[in-house]
Amino acid sequence: MDTVDLAVVGGGVIGALIAHEAVAAHPEATVAVLERGLIGQGASSRSAGVHFPRGATARVRSMTEHSHHVWERLAGELGLPIREVDATVVATGDADNVRATYLRLGDETSPADPDRGLAAPAGARAWTLHGCHYADVQGVAGRVLAALRDQVTVLEGTEVTEIAADGDGHRLTLGHGRQLRARRVVLAPGPWIAHPAWAELVAPLGLRVKKIVAAHLEASPAPDAPLTVFHDEDAFLLPLHERGHYLFSYTCDRWDVSPDDVGLVLERSDLDDARAVLGRFAPGLVDRCDSGRVFCDAYSPRREPVVAELRPGLVFAGAAGGSGYRLAPAIAAETVAALDLTPSRTVSQPRQRQS
Repeated sequence: MDTVDLAVVGGGVIGALIAHEAVAAHPEATVAVLERGLIGQGASSRSAGVHFPRGATARVRSMTEHSHHVWERLAGELGLPIREVDATVVATGDADNVRATYLRLGDETSPADPDRGLAAPAGARAWTLHGCHYADVQGVAGRVLAALRDQVTVLEGTEVTEIAADGDGHRLTLGHGRQLRARRVVLAPGPWIAHPAWAELVAPLGLRVKKIVAAHLEASPAPDAPLTVFHDEDAFLLPLHERGHYLFSYTCDRWDVSPDDVGLVLERSDLDDARAVLGRFAPGLVDRCDSGRVFCDAYSPRREPVVAELRPGLVFAGAAGGSGYRLAPAIAAETVAALDLTPSRTVSQPRQRQS
């Protein structure tokens, strides 16, 4: 049986960043990432990949600040598929609350943009927002792990069917029959919190899974089109320049769904809801709203990411509430800090891949 210091279960962007952080903090540790599909193929592949520096709580604002600097550094070091974008925040509520929520709020500007069909709700104000970008999240996860291939074993198409305590470590049974022993394990399953291998372990965290919908608007963004964040609605309009259209993300209020049941197809009600919200801010774009993307994510009761030890040496990391990409570096840092990854002398290298 192969043995590693750390097994990361889940090869989305959070799992990839945990592996990166673990190797950076403990270069001698042996690390394996196990993904039942392909790296970044799950929730990460449907993510809008938007980073804007905000947080409703002090912890999330701190995590946002940390992640901002890490993404800025990794984008240059690894050539990540990240594109900077100007941004505007539109809000009708208390201006002090808006300023407290966003970390890099700039000057006040016009809340309306007739050239893009954006209307200004009554009482709306707007501010520029600095430090924003969006990314191909599946591509980011792939590149991060590609850069670690000489240090991290990546096992794709490998489902973990059981996690059992094994002395001072854990024994992972894999779907194709092999077993792997890990001194430490991190569960980074995205919305798959109810997988039979760990459902009972995760249940006490009180997590719930919510559907996420983003509409695609068939309108070509101008080269300088900004990201527009509609603060009151927790929605945003993002120009996807490389795809040639806009993405409109709004808050879908359908809870307790399963990632294996949601599917990839929009329901009629999804587009109806998206058009209703969009019509309050961009009535000129409502008739362009005819397609989109669907998935889901795990949310915690406090609406903050969770990094929690489920039993000694077994940590859950996730429940980012749709902000997995934006907060992944900070989630990874908290996760690795919670683990004792000092390699033991008895740890053996995992079986080498055959060339």
